[in-house]
Amino acid sequence: MSNLPILQFEDKILATVHENPVVVIIGETGSGKSTQLSQILLRNGYTNSGIIAVTQPRRVAAVSVSRRVAQELDVRLGDEVGYAIRFEDRTSERTRIKYLTDGVLLRESLSDPELKQYSVIILDEAHERSLNTDILMGLMKRLIKLRASNLKVLITSATLDGEKVSDFFSECPILNVPGKLFPVEILYSAEQPKSYIESSLRKAIDIHVNEPEGDILIFMTGQDDIEKLVSRLEEKIQSLEAGSCMDAVVLPLHGSLPPEMQIRVFSPPPKDCRRIIVATNIAETSLTVDGVVYVIDSGYVKQRQYNPSTGMYSLDVVEISRVQANQRAGRAGRTRPGKCYRLYPLAVYQDNLLEATVPEIQRSSLAGSVLYLKSLDLPDIDILKFDFLDAPSSESLQDALKQLFLIDAIDENGTITNIGKTMAELPLEPSLARTLIEANKYDCLPQALTVAAMLSVEGTLLPGRSKHTDKKRKQPPSELPDGSGWGDHIQLLQIYELWDQTDYSTDWVKDNNLQVRGMLFVKNVRKQLCQIMQKFAKGSLDVRRKERRRDRQNDYKNLRKSLCVGYASQLAERMIRHNGYRTVGFKSQLVQVHPSSVLRTDDEGVYPNYVVYHELISTSHPYMRNVCEVEMEWVTPILQKLEKLNVKILSGGSNQPEEITENSDVPKKDVKTAAPADDAKSRIQAARERFLARKGNK
Repeated sequence: MSNLPILQFEDKILATVHENPVVVIIGETGSGKSTQLSQILLRNGYTNSGIIAVTQPRRVAAVSVSRRVAQELDVRLGDEVGYAIRFEDRTSERTRIKYLTDGVLLRESLSDPELKQYSVIILDEAHERSLNTDILMGLMKRLIKLRASNLKVLITSATLDGEKVSDFFSECPILNVPGKLFPVEILYSAEQPKSYIESSLRKAIDIHVNEPEGDILIFMTGQDDIEKLVSRLEEKIQSLEAGSCMDAVVLPLHGSLPPEMQIRVFSPPPKDCRRIIVATNIAETSLTVDGVVYVIDSGYVKQRQYNPSTGMYSLDVVEISRVQANQRAGRAGRTRPGKCYRLYPLAVYQDNLLEATVPEIQRSSLAGSVLYLKSLDLPDIDILKFDFLDAPSSESLQDALKQLFLIDAIDENGTITNIGKTMAELPLEPSLARTLIEANKYDCLPQALTVAAMLSVEGTLLPGRSKHTDKKRKQPPSELPDGSGWGDHIQLLQIYELWDQTDYSTDWVKDNNLQVRGMLFVKNVRKQLCQIMQKFAKGSLDVRRKERRRDRQNDYKNLRKSLCVGYASQLAERMIRHNGYRTVGFKSQLVQVHPSSVLRTDDEGVYPNYVVYHELISTSHPYMRNVCEVEMEWVTPILQKLEKLNVKILSGGSNQPEEITENSDVPKKDVKTAAPADDAKSRIQAARERFLARKGNK
């Protein structure tokens, strides 16, 4: 620890922080910024007037870094040093250094807008440009004016554009701390491989057999690729001739791993044994794995992207940026000179890769973020003009405002409602939060809590919902409930209730090809949501729910009614002359029901007239995933609300140009360039399209 470069700059850091409310610290890889900066401030009295908060974009990083700092300070994790992530809080009244995800800090600011318990707020890994970190930077800019005398804000990163952030915070000072890196030799492929998984496999085995000791870190795109490569590596290593090379252990590393699996990655390997770690981009900067000498860079990352004009998500494998490529290479030079094998040619790095990653705020649905900003209830906030480091498109913000209006989080004047304030208190996406509130009204909250918890699991939970599942599973298919024909939300409820009847048996989970860790996570999330909702609920909420198994069909109907309200912006109408549905409202899109859905057709093979869906995804076709049937009488109020949409008013502003409202799908550039003379023509064309659509439905 004593050799970490940041410690040599301790006096300069303290002097700069003392004199300025905001400081940008560019700490290169290996500088020790994530673990040491909080300890420097602790040693110098900054916890005398409050807690030091250190945000991380990733839960795994918040947990692992806090554990490391607790070890260095020789204190028990959860006492002087702790962490808080969604659905887990390991802090106490004694906590002086608190690592937390950026989303948790945002949620804390709802109950304490000035974040008075903190004397220092460090936004770490800001170069990742997570959605929540970008929102926090805008809020810190406001907060520092209110608490200039007793709050310090530090923005830290390995590769951040410091000048841009400095300009954003009124030209605050920038400190550059060099890293502790050994030389890294960069080796490029002669050509782009057809399969980065196969190419990574060959390269890893070649290194293992022919290169000196040292761990290998392989960057893959996601959990499926990691599991596939880990399995192939283990097979190859076992087939190597005994004594031809040292032993090797293959370890996965991704955000969905349970804590005990994550810890294995940070433990030193057995003697004369090489670790081969297969990781997502979580290992670029958020986590440091000591002992890595060889890096294999596939050149790709899996990125979730949202199209506000269609309301559709896509999970795409895309090329990394040059900043990411350099971060990956730096992982090889932490303990001694290393090598980075890039599985792509030099020309691809120079000509194809973007300079930096597109900020998450410019490729995400902003409904949750806009709800948060509205819930601050600050009269001078105009959502379309909020001060972002890199502003999202006007179209994305309009999309979020429309979604919130349709689910009653804001009224037609753009003011947050009591329902919206309650939604903001729940650690759920807006559609699920709204469903819980409506379910309380219809006396089916226990059932809605189960569905919300089941939909909060990251990754695959049910059998048959992964493209690799059928190949991996040899056992016969399980006899899971079918949702009684109503759809996937009801099936999720039925599955959990069956598990409940077995006293939460893990054997039952395994026998039905479900994910054990995922189901245990659901149980924990449901319990916590139950505790949160207790203050809003009518009567007592029993987690076990045995006394409620009275009229299931009525429960299912009330749950579907609640889902219709919660998912009002995710409504679809069956197209009679098309093989699919048209999404209703401001995002008209032709889509199909996902093949994994249990939604039942009638005797003639026809789907229900109206459904709501959890999300739209773009794969081989535009699909609705997690679909539930709803009834026309529940849909009518939604259609009436669509007629009242006016984004200019919803935003909270008064100077925006007039918006085209209902069923409008106008890209941002069209709004800017459209001349007043064209408005009548546009309206006529829109009316003609609506007429033709109605005619086609007859």
